[in-house]
Amino acid sequence: MGDVVNLNRWRKTKAKEEKARQAESNRVAFGRTKAEKQTARKQSEQDSTELDGKKLED
Repeated sequence: MGDVVNLNRWRKTKAKEEKARQAESNRVAFGRTKAEKQTARKQSEQDSTELDGKKLED
């Protein structure tokens, strides 16, 4: 026969593992450091000001 398993404990461990898997995929999908976000924001602002400067006025 197999070992006796507490089903509540088994469910909780399975749920924790699933949460950990989901967290890992979220870190990959959405995870950027604060410095990376600031750099991207600065680059975006520079690009928009550069384009505004090249705009032709009627």
